[in-house]
Amino acid sequence: MKEITISEQAVMDAAQKDMDAFVGVFIDAIDEAIGGQLNAQTMASLNADQLTLLAYRILRDEVMDGGFVQLIHNGYGGFIFRNPFAKMMRLWGIDELAKMINKVRKLYTAYHEEIERDCTDEEFMALFERMPQFDDFDDEFVENEEQWTAAVAYYVDEHVDRFAKILKDE
Repeated sequence: MKEITISEQAVMDAAQKDMDAFVGVFIDAIDEAIGGQLNAQTMASLNADQLTLLAYRILRDEVMDGGFVQLIHNGYGGFIFRNPFAKMMRLWGIDELAKMINKVRKLYTAYHEEIERDCTDEEFMALFERMPQFDDFDDEFVENEEQWTAAVAYYVDEHVDRFAKILKDE
């Protein structure tokens, strides 16, 4: 496992800003430790909590930007739906997100091949029209994102040592 370190001051500064900054300081440190490359080799160097935090960031960023269709089209569907992400969300106490991920997993299984195909921008935009079954889940995510990110921040704060070693400032 890679040792991921963050200065105590960076954590305190981020915590004073907001929950996104607090979570972000851990995500950035993990991302830096793997050189910004998420692949089988770098995944093996992280623990389950660190991987889950990266997965949450990917999920949040993709769904907030373009919904679950975009997440799947950009190649992250397998990372979210074929790994124990929903189980980890449940372990982190974020049960409603876990339930939603399990529901969307069924749609992923049914439609991922079509969504993952290479296509033009116009064909990509047409996917949203052809797959309205994702719309309610997109809306549910957007409506709950702030609450879920707060729950992620709480979990990280309660289990800091699972994410990084905090270096006391000299």
